[in-house]
Amino acid sequence: MSKDSRRGWALGLIALAQFMVIMDTSIIGVALPRMQIDLGFDPDDLSWVFNAYVVAFGGLLLLGGRLADLFGARRLFVVGWGVLAVGSLAAGLAPTAPIELAARAVQGAGAAMIAPAALTLLMMIFGGQPRELTRALAIYGAAAPAGGTAGVFLGGVITEYLSWPWVFYLNVPIAVLAMVATPALMPGGGARRGSLDVLGAATATAGLGVLVYAIVQAPQTGWDSIRTWLLLLVGAALLVGFIGLQAARREPLVRLAIFRAPGLAAANLAQFLLGAAWIPMWFYLNLYLQQVLGYSAFPSGAALLPMTLLIMAGMVVLAPRVIARFGTVPTVVAGLLVLAAGLGWLSLVRPDGSYAVDVLPASLVAALGMALAFIPSLGTAISAARPEEGGLASGIVNTSYQIGSALGLAAMTAVAAAYGADRIGQPDALTDGYAAAFLGAAGIAVAGAALAWFTLGRVSRTGDRSSGPAEHREAEPAGR
Repeated sequence: MSKDSRRGWALGLIALAQFMVIMDTSIIGVALPRMQIDLGFDPDDLSWVFNAYVVAFGGLLLLGGRLADLFGARRLFVVGWGVLAVGSLAAGLAPTAPIELAARAVQGAGAAMIAPAALTLLMMIFGGQPRELTRALAIYGAAAPAGGTAGVFLGGVITEYLSWPWVFYLNVPIAVLAMVATPALMPGGGARRGSLDVLGAATATAGLGVLVYAIVQAPQTGWDSIRTWLLLLVGAALLVGFIGLQAARREPLVRLAIFRAPGLAAANLAQFLLGAAWIPMWFYLNLYLQQVLGYSAFPSGAALLPMTLLIMAGMVVLAPRVIARFGTVPTVVAGLLVLAAGLGWLSLVRPDGSYAVDVLPASLVAALGMALAFIPSLGTAISAARPEEGGLASGIVNTSYQIGSALGLAAMTAVAAAYGADRIGQPDALTDGYAAAFLGAAGIAVAGAALAWFTLGRVSRTGDRSSGPAEHREAEPAGR
């Protein structure tokens, strides 16, 4: 196999990793009603089939990034696929709700190893070639929305024609193939000595989990209840405690000084807010299609395909050209504003609406915004760190997006419920709730654009050379 061919196959495997870890967040959506019946979930607890995965994924990503730096990205990539396979098999075989949630958390832990290792491997393979790196990041980025939509589509097909456990069993043969192919395709090395901050990882994961739980449960318990505020304070205290642990440890999970790297914190903030705006849109758009327009599982997944195709084309073809023409900061800001426009348009959905009028055009506008904003903010975040901390930077940016997704969805769930989204079988109330969630997500996107302009723009105006993956690498001295 030639060097170029091996690099192409390696990129394909890295993109597959991103596709799979994101697909596992969405593939269970259509299967949830049947899982509720078979496993005896209470209605209030059903959302944790989604949250258990996302919280474990987001909360352990920093540990995954650290493990990639310490033990080597290729080795952790293989281990992560193994953990994902075990969790998937257990989730499919689970006889009770608690075992199902535990298995979903194991899946999330596997994904938290795979994702930062995949990004580190991508940087190892393409990091020295700016144009190829930008293209590789575009393909990697396009795999995320493709995985999200494919999950909805495949979940509907599998649930309708097989049974819900197969949404988990699907992962097992793919994981085995990935573990077999990795040693031949991926570069080795990169391991170094150091210690693990397991307490820090546990504190971060617990803090995130408590915050998500508090926000999700707030509509039932009341935002003014002592229980809600106590949970919010506990979650915030755990996250503050995590920061304190990192500051005190000689070898922390996150070296806090890494955020002094110009552009790193700003790019991660953009990724956080991008996830917080995008995931609620995807979640409630699917519900609108099914619960208001009356689409079944298969058609609702198919209805999201145009949006996915535009995102993929936008990330691979359009975004690199826009970045080269206008620069990173304008591209991120424009992308977030276009996303906000699409979300604002979606907030006009009607109870008696149609796909062609109420969904398709607005979703395509939102997809274009996502395509423009994702690649430059991702590239800036992972190229700002030192080479030996590539795994940590990858873990941080993935964490930012996943935590933003979890907290954004939790917040918009509370907003939607306050406006009627919990009134199943009442299209008018459901539409009001979903419209409120779309409008709230639009507000998040606008805030993201303003903050990106201020923070990333300030870095650019002070002459920092890490404004984007291609720009950054081309500007560096050759001997670095």
